[in-house]
Amino acid sequence: MPAQQFTIAEALAQGRALCAQSGTDSAALDAQLLLMHVLDCDRTYLYTWPDRALTETQGAQYQHLIEQRGQGVPVAHLIGMREFWSLPLRVNNSTLIPRPDTEVLVEQALQHIHGEHADVLELGTGTGAIALALASERPQWSITAVDRAQDAVRLAEDNCKRLGFANVQIMTSDWFSAIEASARFHLIISNPPYIAHDDHHLNEGDVRFEPHSALVAEQGGYADLAYIIETAWAFLRPGGWLMLEHGVSQSVKVREFFRELGYAHIYTAQDYANLDRVTCGQRPSNVPKP
Repeated sequence: MPAQQFTIAEALAQGRALCAQSGTDSAALDAQLLLMHVLDCDRTYLYTWPDRALTETQGAQYQHLIEQRGQGVPVAHLIGMREFWSLPLRVNNSTLIPRPDTEVLVEQALQHIHGEHADVLELGTGTGAIALALASERPQWSITAVDRAQDAVRLAEDNCKRLGFANVQIMTSDWFSAIEASARFHLIISNPPYIAHDDHHLNEGDVRFEPHSALVAEQGGYADLAYIIETAWAFLRPGGWLMLEHGVSQSVKVREFFRELGYAHIYTAQDYANLDRVTCGQRPSNVPKP
């Protein structure tokens, strides 16, 4: 069908069929998001005007997008945007696409850090999603967000500036390497790489289009988790919390890492599918590291 003959309803039907070729279970939603992007409209508009015809230019643009989605390219990369914690974040292929389950990290932080003022460090910030979500809820907190990838730092800075958060500092650092040795935080939070290099999930879905450096860790996926748990102790205030996202099968070993290094009140929170996703531990007050 020529592009200029598409109505919104016809475009959505074709988009749903083509997007499904990627193996996604959200083909209908993907088609809607891509058409909303092309028409610069909301979802209500699509339902209100199903018989409205696309222009030839709009039809061609939409056809190009759904063909790419059918080949597996993530919707977030195609439209350059992903919502996280109700914040519209710019995304690209330099870092991870924010996932809804990572919002569990934000929820746990807000649950346990109660002071009006708090010093927070996010490691491996990527798009800036976690730091900016916390900043949106706690504008009085002082938040430092770091990433070792320069492209990710620039992306996070762009999101921070565009959304207008003045309480977030974004900087380049390989984990703690650029953090002053005297710095102490009420909260250290991270969604680090935790996938083993031979994990079959690396060949599925959106992760095929994301940088493996942000996904894969040595030692079967545990290297970065173990390093952060060990190193964070020296940067936490007594009573401060460390919170880490990890794979659904890693919670037992991650809790062991926390226990071996002397953390207290260790627990694992579940994601929205009730799978183990975030493990938290607190540095006890006035207790030296074992």
